Amino acid sequence: MPTTPVAQPLPDSDVCLTPAPLSASTRHAPRYRDIGQLAAGDELMRDLVERGKRLIDRGIPVLILGETGTGKEYLARALHDYSARRRASWIAINCASIPESLAESELFGYAKGAFSGALPGGMKGKVQQADGGTLFLDEIGDMPFALQTRLLRVLSEREVIPLGALRPVPVDVQLICATHQDLKTLVAEGRFREDLYYRIAGGVLRLPALRDRSDRPALVMQMIADELGHPADESMLDPAALQRLLAYPWPGNLRQLHAVIRYSCAVMNDGRITLRDLPEELMQFQPATLAQVLPLHRPASRMAAEGSSQADAADPGRDERTRVIEALNGSRWNISAASRQLGMCRASLYRKLRQLDIPHVRDQAMPAHAAYAVA
Repeated sequence: MPTTPVAQPLPDSDVCLTPAPLSASTRHAPRYRDIGQLAAGDELMRDLVERGKRLIDRGIPVLILGETGTGKEYLARALHDYSARRRASWIAINCASIPESLAESELFGYAKGAFSGALPGGMKGKVQQADGGTLFLDEIGDMPFALQTRLLRVLSEREVIPLGALRPVPVDVQLICATHQDLKTLVAEGRFREDLYYRIAGGVLRLPALRDRSDRPALVMQMIADELGHPADESMLDPAALQRLLAYPWPGNLRQLHAVIRYSCAVMNDGRITLRDLPEELMQFQPATLAQVLPLHRPASRMAAEGSSQADAADPGRDERTRVIEALNGSRWNISAASRQLGMCRASLYRKLRQLDIPHVRDQAMPAHAAYAVA
């Protein structure tokens, strides 16, 4: 049971003497890349990295969005290493992995004697450990609602009150948050504080999914070189294996690709990755023929449901459908490139795909380098 804190102010030496223990993920941290190496040729990634570099030293909280495995922590760490705080602390914490009962003490620390079972000298929380450096809150969307209120106060007042302490401790941190969730939806559902959202979303960086990146071939070769510890060239990767890697939709994004490359490098013979060296999931992946999956015209069932008895030429959406499909084919199904060609944002193009009954290649198990039939 918690005990009543001492009635008089605590000296600095009594508040938080012992840092929180490092997690296993911190002890065995991945090898982070220089920020200039994050974009292997993709224009959208280059723009995103440049925007991040302009933001990081302006005292603006950065929010990194992206699907699971797109490299949110890698970008956050690269921004820290690029920033003026690079010689100070980098403290990362996964909000989804901490038990709710321990989250408050883990983040904010506690004073000596704050509760039974506490360390004799108290403990510095992650926020205090990051003082002068960068605090990275991964999976911020999973932070317990009650804890969000305390975090909001830390950000607004720039000070933290450890559990059991009677006075606040000033802190100066560069905050970077990341999540794969739609925080605006969580706000609408009452699961995330709206005021906290606007506090952490000072500068939003949205990482593209791997399937939408135009630099996939370069990323594959880069990962092979990293795994082998020496430069890699195209002779080390069979063309059929490369085509399978480029065709796969990669629901796990960069994390999944990295695991596949590690596996393939471990089992390959004679220093060359062939199709049979890929994991079973990729070997069994059979892209469908696009002409069999999606005709240029809208499905007859859809036209009948809408009461249409006209031929395709009379379909008012046909010209637009043709234009969208041709843009997608021309960009090898790179959504970012196609949306720029069509003069719309990525979200608008995704809506247009739904309106025009154009399934994404990843939903049809089709290769992104193939093209829809147009006749």
